[in-house]
Amino acid sequence: MVPPGPRGGLLLGCLSEIRRDPLSFLSRVSAEYGDIAHFRLGPFHVYLLNHPDDIEQVLVTSHQRFVKGRSLSGARRLFGNGLLTSDAQLHTRQRRLVQPAFHRLHLDAYGGVMTTLGVQRRDAWDDGDTIDIAAEMSRLTLAITSRILFGADGDAVAAEIAAPLETATSLLEVAVLPFAAFADLLPLPHARRFRTARATIDRVVNGVIERRRRDTHRNDDILSLLLSVRDEATGARMSDSQLRDEVVTLLLASHETTANALGWTWYLLARHADADARLSAEIDAVLGGSRLPSALDLPNLRYVRMVLAESMRLYPPAWLLARVAVEDHDARGYVIPKGSLVVLSPWVVHRSSRYFPEPERFEPERWSPERHNGHPRFSYFPFGGGSRGCMGEAFAWMEGVLLVTLIAQRWRFRLLDESTHPEMHPALTLTPKAGIRVTVERRL
Repeated sequence: MVPPGPRGGLLLGCLSEIRRDPLSFLSRVSAEYGDIAHFRLGPFHVYLLNHPDDIEQVLVTSHQRFVKGRSLSGARRLFGNGLLTSDAQLHTRQRRLVQPAFHRLHLDAYGGVMTTLGVQRRDAWDDGDTIDIAAEMSRLTLAITSRILFGADGDAVAAEIAAPLETATSLLEVAVLPFAAFADLLPLPHARRFRTARATIDRVVNGVIERRRRDTHRNDDILSLLLSVRDEATGARMSDSQLRDEVVTLLLASHETTANALGWTWYLLARHADADARLSAEIDAVLGGSRLPSALDLPNLRYVRMVLAESMRLYPPAWLLARVAVEDHDARGYVIPKGSLVVLSPWVVHRSSRYFPEPERFEPERWSPERHNGHPRFSYFPFGGGSRGCMGEAFAWMEGVLLVTLIAQRWRFRLLDESTHPEMHPALTLTPKAGIRVTVERRL
């Protein structure tokens, strides 16, 4: 017996619905069928799990029963077998090799890069400018990630790959579609654009790796660390192809997700003057008006972090997680058969009234210590969890808090059109499809 769920069409199941509007589809299925629902995508059987206990089973306590597998075939078209998409022993090995890059000892240095480049971007605006704040955050986080990854080569790399990265990520099929990779084989205009963009990214990244292989000088950046690190068991270093996959994964995982979190944060602050005023007051109290923030200030910027947490609740950059069951798994009294696709959606769970009263409301105070400690653990999971959880979570929090703080020191933003909501584009991450247009206003 399978759980209840939408029947869809005879041949394609619910494929056309999830491709047309995945957020509405998943929200409707959750509302109509509860904690577990079943539907088909073509020949594939999909189980949507919406209860925090079941999500924890998949991500943590029974994680060995699930792999990324074909669930991320579309993403592999860009990432190869990097940390985001690899499984089993390869993932364990690569995570062990990449982990030192996010050690606490390195984070303070990364914070300096974030502040330096954030100030440069902030100082490029003038009072009264009209900008796309989502695009500005994308350029800023790409510059930061490229500098931290490539050091002195970072600025040139960012300039060359900004456009192809945007093209490639916007053309990735919905991550849950297990046959998305077949799109590469079709003579369609968007498939050709994707291949061209990916080829440019590969040329630039592989070129930097090749030059660094020949350069005996030690550079203080993540690429140098990855070039030098060895597997403890075998003594082997990463191959060029594995380096390419990990570098592209780090580029996108760090840049794309944080950029979207920041874009939606500015949108929400522009719509909620009370939260914006409280944020500004905290920043003034902590920094005295003009001092730039550093990693040492993070514990005192509590409300800034609460604003970011609430933004990622309403607009989780990683809006969908998918796994393939490699063993039968019990959930809610049903058996999820081996080979099935299991879907977890932060978008759906984060907006559940069971865990968040008035879930559509922007309320940063939800994340005050006395309130958020009562939430079930996996009612909020913007960074995933378990052994496949985001390794750069501390990095992302630091970047988000520092950039919001130093930008909000000087500017506030007014929406050009307050009557409409930006259209969302749920591709690899949850992006505002046409950007977020704002007017820049100097804070008094």
